Amino acid sequence: MNFDQARFNMVEQQIRTWQVLDLKLLDVLLKIKREIFTPLSYQDIAYTDTEIPLANGQTMLTPCIQARLIHDLHLTGQEKVLEIGTGSGYSTAILANLCKRVISIECDAELAINAKTNLQKASIGNAEVRVGDGLQGSPAEGPFEAIILQGSVPEIPQQLLDQLQINGRLIAVVGEDPMMQACIVTRHGLESFSHKTLWDTVIPRLEGLEEPSQFHF
Repeated sequence: MNFDQARFNMVEQQIRTWQVLDLKLLDVLLKIKREIFTPLSYQDIAYTDTEIPLANGQTMLTPCIQARLIHDLHLTGQEKVLEIGTGSGYSTAILANLCKRVISIECDAELAINAKTNLQKASIGNAEVRVGDGLQGSPAEGPFEAIILQGSVPEIPQQLLDQLQINGRLIAVVGEDPMMQACIVTRHGLESFSHKTLWDTVIPRLEGLEEPSQFHF
């Protein structure tokens, strides 16, 4: 299979049509070999617009979703970014090429080990993968200029918002299947946040989430 051609087609035919037009991000997507981050048995579909199974029931989001979430953070290159849900490390690699430093938290130890290996193969040196509860974030490393969640949540955890720097942004897919929306939250002050809905989508839940009760008393 010609991975270089498949990568070019992914960017030009899939990702651009999702209003991802930032030239620096597009260059990064053309450079990073997504097949490195894809399980061997699925490498022939590494560049297709589909979710790819990972170990222990986890999934790799579609290229369009991964690219659009990062695009809408509008990174400048100087940020320290917190990523929740490392997965295979593909989005981590993209972020690492667009910011100063990435701390990525993965709750599944097997995935975290594999992601570290993948990032080494891709010569990524400014991203750190940790095993832990990503929804708790990393208060000791904060505040962060940007936070990105690589899975959906019923609502954005306040403990993550509290780790945003003033003028920092958090992007997440929020809601219940089949109605979810990508949302960006900007912190303006100690207790001042603005929320903006961006686009509709549906993606798998982040691992380890407790769903809100449907009963009201």
